[in-house]
Amino acid sequence: MASKLYVGNLGYDVSDSTLEALFAPFGNVRSAQVIMDRDTGRSKGFGFVEMENATEASAAINGLHDQQHGGRPLTVNEAKPRESRPSGGGYGRR
Repeated sequence: MASKLYVGNLGYDVSDSTLEALFAPFGNVRSAQVIMDRDTGRSKGFGFVEMENATEASAAINGLHDQQHGGRPLTVNEAKPRESRPSGGGYGRR
């Protein structure tokens, strides 16, 4: 079963392919996505990587968490499920 990882403190110049290459030595990368700001088109400084299995994900966490990349210490851990947000932009309307 695939394991999804959160990767934080990325440099703003990191691309999806750079992120994938960073994790490739630890196993098969199913997907790598840097989250972009929709207004500016610039990286938000974090992303997600999906590894083939939990063993490879654990190896990536152990190998990359707190390691320097682009002068910044990376944060790498298991991604938490996205919290549901209330729908609508009510501004206090009822």
